[in-house]
Amino acid sequence: MADADLRRDSSSVLGAVAKFALAGLAALAVFLVGSVLALRDLGRSEALRDARQFAVLSGQGIVEPELRDELVEGDQAAIDAIDLLVQERVLGERIVRVKIWTREGRIVYSDEPRLVGAVHPLDASKHAVLETGSARAELSDLSGAENRFEQGLGELYEVYLPIRAPDGTPLLFETYQRGTEVVSTGRRIWLPFAGLLLVSLVLLWLVQVPLAWRLAERLRRSQRDREALLVRAVEASTDERRRIAGDLHDGVVQDLAGISYSLSAATERAGSDTPPEVRETLEEAAAGTRDSMRRIRSLLVEIHPPNLRATGLEAALTDLLAPLPARGIETELDVDEALRLSDETEQLVYRAAGEAIRNVEKHAGASRIAVRLGSANGKVRLAVADDGGGFTQEAWERRREEGHVGLSLLEDLAARADGRLEIESSPGAGTRFVLEVPA
Repeated sequence: MADADLRRDSSSVLGAVAKFALAGLAALAVFLVGSVLALRDLGRSEALRDARQFAVLSGQGIVEPELRDELVEGDQAAIDAIDLLVQERVLGERIVRVKIWTREGRIVYSDEPRLVGAVHPLDASKHAVLETGSARAELSDLSGAENRFEQGLGELYEVYLPIRAPDGTPLLFETYQRGTEVVSTGRRIWLPFAGLLLVSLVLLWLVQVPLAWRLAERLRRSQRDREALLVRAVEASTDERRRIAGDLHDGVVQDLAGISYSLSAATERAGSDTPPEVRETLEEAAAGTRDSMRRIRSLLVEIHPPNLRATGLEAALTDLLAPLPARGIETELDVDEALRLSDETEQLVYRAAGEAIRNVEKHAGASRIAVRLGSANGKVRLAVADDGGGFTQEAWERRREEGHVGLSLLEDLAARADGRLEIESSPGAGTRFVLEVPA
């Protein structure tokens, strides 16, 4: 039995730790995915910022100092000078196209000569760059006429910023940068952080698993100690009930029996000259003594249950119900004759029935109680139903807080036996008490 309990404890601890580990792994995965998405967005933002800085360096640092006023007028020599500069120092793996625009939308320079002189009105975002003086980067929409020569270059990011001709004429400097280069820059930014985050989260998860195992073991040991304490409390209570029942039976009950016999004998020996009231008093005293003996014997049955194996569970349940008719409560008992129970299960069923019947007797105000004991699907089922006043859940919780622990103790015993205890009640609808435990 101890080995089975240990195996069950180990299995329950392993199951609890496995659930914790899986839940932690799921949380880790969700957090990691969210973090990677956030890091990727951050990397993309940083890559676009890098693209803007690269464009600013090219436009304001390389091209703007070499501009001539004649470029705006379409002078070919000025265009050729800027083209040589762009070809040597600006274009490369990253920047594949350069355009310089006037405010009116005329392209005064491009490394694609067929675009020079073309007019395409600037959109609001480009006008805003000229007004604010800040660079802007965005994914290019290559469907426009001004982008017909970039359509075969793949995904591009266009970055534009304001520059000025020597005479102060505002111009818009625009670069087209390969999307693969921008994405690659972003990936180089966020991937190392994602790797470090993954390693950190996995290490944290691995550290938590043994800690969870130790905590589960400690909780399980505490539960076993609590169960052992419960068993000792029940055994101590049983021993004390047995001692009290023995003392009452061997002392008070025997004394009452002697008194009853003496009173009956005195009544029979009373002569004809004995006053009728004295004879009547003796008879009433003898009857009262015998009634007291019966009530004490009923109390002894409650204090210490009979030997269930010797008397049978049905007889023991009959004894529990015996005092109720005298209180005006109709009783019904139905026990499956084919039922075969272990000693532990019989004791649990008897204790549960006794607690339920006592509650009906003391608190329900019922006129009828039905006790049914049977089995189905490998489980023993005890049902005790009454037609009393019932109670609310709040009243039940209040009774438990006030120290009425009988049913709470039975709940623990049922749970320890892998069973369950349910109580269904509502005001005016009576109470139904159900215990189910493995047969």
